[in-house]
Amino acid sequence: MDKSDSAYKTIGEVAKILDFKVNEKGILPTHVIRFWESQFKQIKPKIFNSNRRYYDEKTINLLKKVKYLLKDKGMTINGVKKILNYDDSLKLDEIADKSIRTDNLKNKLQKISNKLKNLKKLK
Repeated sequence: MDKSDSAYKTIGEVAKILDFKVNEKGILPTHVIRFWESQFKQIKPKIFNSNRRYYDEKTINLLKKVKYLLKDKGMTINGVKKILNYDDSLKLDEIADKSIRTDNLKNKLQKISNKLKNLKKLK
C-alpha cells in the first residue's frame, strides 16, 4: 500500500523520491540527505521514536530544490545557501523556467553565430 503524498516519509523513501542511485553495495545513499541537513538550516526533518527521521512534503520539496541546484545546475553549497537564505519562497519551477529561458537564448545566439560564419564563407 502506497503512502499518501501528505504522509511523512522515511529517509530511504526520500532518497528514492530524489532518484538517488543505489551504490555497488545495493544501498541508497541516504548519507547525502543527512549531510544536506547539516549544511542547510531550512531542512528540518521530524524526529520521532528511536531517532528516525521523517520528512513532510514541504521538506521533500526543499530537498528537491537543493538537489536540482547542486546536481543539475552545478552550484556550490554556499551558492545554494545564498539562494535559500535570500528568498525562501523561491519555487523550483521558477528556477527551472529561468534556466530554460537562458538555454534557449544561448541556443539562438549559437544559431545566429553559425549563420554569420556561413555567410562569411560564401563571400
